[in-house]
Amino acid sequence: MGATGGVASTLNEKFDASPWPRVCEKFRQEFGQHAFSRWLGQLGYNGIDGGTAELTAPTKFVRDWIQSHYAPRLKDFFSAEDPQVKALSIRLCTSAAASPNGNKASAGENASIAHSPATVGSRADESSALDPKYTFDSFVVGKSNELAYAAAKRISESDDVAFNPLFLHGGVGLGKTHLMHAIAWETKRNNPNKRIVYISAEKFMFEFIAALRFKDTHAFKQKFRAVDLLMVDDVQFIANKESTQEEFFHTFNALVDNRCQVVITADRSPTDLEGIQERIISRLGWGLVADIHPTDYELRLGILQSKAEQSKNVEVPAEVLEFLARRITSNVRELEGALNRVLAYATLVGRPITMDMTRDVLQDLIRANDRKLTIDEIQRAVADYFNLRLAEMLSERRARTIARPRQIAMYLSKQLTSRSLPEIGRRFGGRDHTTVMHAVRKIEDLRRDDSQLDEDITRLGRLLEG
Repeated sequence: MGATGGVASTLNEKFDASPWPRVCEKFRQEFGQHAFSRWLGQLGYNGIDGGTAELTAPTKFVRDWIQSHYAPRLKDFFSAEDPQVKALSIRLCTSAAASPNGNKASAGENASIAHSPATVGSRADESSALDPKYTFDSFVVGKSNELAYAAAKRISESDDVAFNPLFLHGGVGLGKTHLMHAIAWETKRNNPNKRIVYISAEKFMFEFIAALRFKDTHAFKQKFRAVDLLMVDDVQFIANKESTQEEFFHTFNALVDNRCQVVITADRSPTDLEGIQERIISRLGWGLVADIHPTDYELRLGILQSKAEQSKNVEVPAEVLEFLARRITSNVRELEGALNRVLAYATLVGRPITMDMTRDVLQDLIRANDRKLTIDEIQRAVADYFNLRLAEMLSERRARTIARPRQIAMYLSKQLTSRSLPEIGRRFGGRDHTTVMHAVRKIEDLRRDDSQLDEDITRLGRLLEG
């Protein structure tokens, strides 16, 4: 049993009603098995009422996460199956409503229980929830994650590790869960007899509360303390859950005292965790704390190139990968999802991937990731870079030392903002939109032939993105 709980064993129950099975499959294809297991697999389907597809979620967190990250696409999937569907409703399970796997939820902390208590103390293979795509081989290493990667590799390859626990922290979609899965796969490959448990902190709480309710705490303790490697994802979710924290504290101590490895992830460093007991925070900082920073342009491009190489039937132009690496900056998960969407569209429609097609398919993501750079900011950055006064770049002067930076600024304004060509022209001293078009084409041609100019523009892009 892993972070997804009884998802695999209850899929048939969830898929009884139409069009839910096809919506689930579309979600899985677009967002991947891990996202499906982690989020959609926790929902219940109640049918369609008055043009509204009705779903239920086991916790407020799950409901809010799906509403903010996946609701628009879920509505689109339902509408594609049934044109009558115009809205999507996700409500919490209540004491009168069945949770996704048929259990009843109770009030307070117990209302979060959405898994069968039969899973408590199970000896099932805890790797069942691991995604086979999340390995060290598929993890792209850069400056932002090299320490976390090296530490994760060391844990999976050696029984004598100087740090325990390993605490990985960083924002959403930066690779923490990928590394956790990779540690499990590599550890199992190197030592198949090792007992490994990978679980989310939220699921840890589910199982502990269920153990209390069904008076089965002994089995719970046996499950989590009789392991060689315990990995707990997103530990911030047990904030302000005092009884769960108490059990987590004793489980942690028992494992470390027995020289068993513990790996923890969170969205922030131990010292920044709120609602967590001080004694737990102190122990989380005992070992190695590794921060996974937001990705830079080079790492994003490397991730996209690696993923594009796996798509043997569709060719992705380099300019499309570079465009995505520049514009989808929020997190790796969204970046990979953007490429998946482009690949799926090209495959289903039978069209080659182009810049125009990419912009059309991803217009919602591009808008969401638009950093709201202004033309003024671009002009000032380019002027500073080439040691010009801003007034010179906006003037009528045509000397090459001024005209070329001006063209670069126009090019970057077209690439990094959503402003129209006429508007860009007006901001460059009232020039016509055809002047901007000429500048963009000129710089595109020069980038292919002039490596120094290409490097200058790449560096300027990084400065503006940062």
